[in-house]
Amino acid sequence: MTNPTTTQKPLTQNMNAEVVPREAGTSAPTRGTTTVADTVVQKIAGLATREVSGVYALGGGAARAFGSLRERIPGATASAGQGVSVEVGERQAAVDLHILVEYGVSITDLARSVRRNVIGAVEQMTGLEVVEVNIAVTDVHIPGDDEGDKAPETSRVQ
Repeated sequence: MTNPTTTQKPLTQNMNAEVVPREAGTSAPTRGTTTVADTVVQKIAGLATREVSGVYALGGGAARAFGSLRERIPGATASAGQGVSVEVGERQAAVDLHILVEYGVSITDLARSVRRNVIGAVEQMTGLEVVEVNIAVTDVHIPGDDEGDKAPETSRVQ
């Protein structure tokens, strides 16, 4: 018969396939270490931010200007980490974002969605605990403000 008053502990299996209890707080033996670079977390956070509807771009004015200049160079691409800075420790990460939002989007709802998406992506892909995601909204994109959106100016005189 089993004793119903025993406490449950996490179980591990030994080499003889016999189940033995493992004390809480102990981990399985490691076979090396995994280090995640800051740039990896930065790119994951940047891509996760861009996935959220209502985010027009990342970065402040200077970063966006530099990014648009970089896009004009053949073979160059915009940086996935533009507008993103991170601090990465052994088990935790903190993320700072600078975003440009679409006009008409609720900034509080957008920030909540961005946080959820960034935390989920970084934690799932790296195993790091994201302790904070700070979001700075640097501008609002108004349709028609882009150089490519402007209609050609007509001359007032002929």
